[in-house]
Amino acid sequence: MAKFVHSMIRVLDEARSVDFYGRAFNLKVADRLDFENFTLIYLSNHENTFELELTVNKGQDGPYALGNGYGHSAFVVDDVDAEHARFEEAGFSPRKLVDFEHDGRKLARFFFVQDPDGYQIEVIQKQGRYR
Repeated sequence: MAKFVHSMIRVLDEARSVDFYGRAFNLKVADRLDFENFTLIYLSNHENTFELELTVNKGQDGPYALGNGYGHSAFVVDDVDAEHARFEEAGFSPRKLVDFEHDGRKLARFFFVQDPDGYQIEVIQKQGRYR
């Protein structure tokens, strides 16, 4: 059996990213490991054991090229409409809310938001397969 424990993204500004993920998704620093050439910051919350690992490469002075291979990460929330309004109020510039259907029934209600480094994040209403 394998357990998925974290996903890593490279970020330019530790403080800006920790602030964004804290305010947007209530992720807090669970651990911070400083090395000579890079720093690893593990973020988590009480909702699950999965962590987001932020890697800050020392000496990186410009944005990372995300390329065309990155898709997105996703968070489920109890009230996607309220979260969309909260994100707007916080200045996170969420994209529009979408009702996504499959075979004539609503599969999901969601919106996307971009983090400070350009990573796309889907925020999904908790329902059906998205729990």
